Amino acid sequence: QVQLVESGSGSVQSGGSLTLSCAASGNINSKLYMGWFRQAPGEEREGVASIVSEGRTIYADSVKGRFTISLDNAKNTLYLQMNSLKPEDTATYYCAADFWVPFSARLRPTAYLYWGQGTQVTVSS
Repeated sequence: QVQLVESGSGSVQSGGSLTLSCAASGNINSKLYMGWFRQAPGEEREGVASIVSEGRTIYADSVKGRFTISLDNAKNTLYLQMNSLKPEDTATYYCAADFWVPFSARLRPTAYLYWGQGTQVTVSS
């Protein structure tokens, strides 16, 4: 069992930056596959970025070059640094984790068992 708690919600203007954090706790005794997802009102949840503990990352095309995912293994904390934010980045952002996710599925919400409660990001134009 893994518990995930996101923080770092906020409202910024277009072009601004924001960093989200996700603290993992619980029975973490092996490698975690973790990811950030987002869901805008009326839209399906979509993958933003994924990382494995050894550092391999995957990004959605819509955020490549603007967002950076990172993982502090010592603190079991996941981060998402978001730069050059756009209004279309407005959504509730969720972190997710599981003990195994195949490479091809790492941006699919259905591939993860454990989820945080979500944190709101609003970008105004």
